[in-house]
Amino acid sequence: MPASIHATTAGSPARADGRASYDKAQRRASVRALVLALPLILFLLSTFVAPIAMLLARSVQNHEVPDSMPALTQALNAWDGRGVPDERSFMLLAQGLKQAQEGGQLGTVARRLNFAQPEFRSLLMRTARNLHEAAPPAWKPALIEIDERWNSPEVWRLLKRAAESPTPDYLLAAVDAQVTPEGGVASMPANASVYREAFIRTISISATVTLLCLVLGYPVAWLLANLPAKSSSRLMLFVIVPFWTSLLVRTTAWYVLLQPGGVINSVLSGLGLATHPVPLIFNRTGVLIGMTHVLLPYMILAIYSVMKSVSPVYVRAAKSLGAHPFTAFVRVYMPQTLPGVGAGCFLVFVLALGYYITPALLGGAGDEMISQLIAIQTNTQLNWGLAGALSAYLVIFTAIFYFLFNRIVGIDRLRFG
Repeated sequence: MPASIHATTAGSPARADGRASYDKAQRRASVRALVLALPLILFLLSTFVAPIAMLLARSVQNHEVPDSMPALTQALNAWDGRGVPDERSFMLLAQGLKQAQEGGQLGTVARRLNFAQPEFRSLLMRTARNLHEAAPPAWKPALIEIDERWNSPEVWRLLKRAAESPTPDYLLAAVDAQVTPEGGVASMPANASVYREAFIRTISISATVTLLCLVLGYPVAWLLANLPAKSSSRLMLFVIVPFWTSLLVRTTAWYVLLQPGGVINSVLSGLGLATHPVPLIFNRTGVLIGMTHVLLPYMILAIYSVMKSVSPVYVRAAKSLGAHPFTAFVRVYMPQTLPGVGAGCFLVFVLALGYYITPALLGGAGDEMISQLIAIQTNTQLNWGLAGALSAYLVIFTAIFYFLFNRIVGIDRLRFG
């Protein structure tokens, strides 16, 4: 017994030294892996994470007026927003317009204020052109003489809001809302409401495409999973090959097929099934057909990967116990494939939310999705703040759907796993 105790006691330091050596080796391996992955991490941060973060930050930034007219910005921040500001604010406005014009920033300020009120650009440009070198006895009547709109409290309230940063204006405008003169939030008039309908349309199109991909992709995935390996591999090529073709090329091909004088309408006319060209393009039908074709492989592959792991023993056991083949398929086989269905629906829906090329080429005026409006704001209107706000809401919708997806899939796994 004493010898055994002595051996155990003597072995403890050896085990401790071995454990320390193992931990040291693990840390060294972790550091080596981190060093090897560091270039990729830096690349993703600089080319993916940072641009997205900068765009989302634009949704609350308001730097045009504060950067170009800092003195006027301070005066407007101290102004209570009632009536028209005092003489000093008019003087600072004139000085700020001169400085912005000399520094080449007046166009940027005018464009920013024109987002709030379409007439603001002409107001600033006209005022800047008519400012004289010599200071007048009083700036307030001088500016009002140049343009009567400087005597309007609403113009000054809009200028005050443009000088505040951070601002909720872009986030409100992205859901067709605005700040009232009293400081509350109100919806825009129905004839000026654009973005809420666009969000609803985007979600509706994405959900419809997801449903179509599920209905079309589930039987194909089941066929591929239950065919012999040789036949399944051959048919899988038809699913994978579209990934090797450019998205623009595939969409343009549908443009050729669906147009009034295209292949599909020619076949329908030749068979006597249609006397006039069927409207298949520049409408919702064309968008759904094009997006479903592009996103269908994602659904098939997601479901197929789960179906391959489902053993046929369960269905055979259900049939041997007297279950009808359809009942065995619905109550035994399908529940085991729900994780693949969930993953495919999530993937297709998220990809459809941000689609741009296919709706732009195949859709009509009433089929604009949020991605197209973001592109218009960045490329045409140069309103990066509103583009960032629209992008922020799109990210929020994606995050909400991801949360719901996780909750549903978790419940299904507990129930059928």
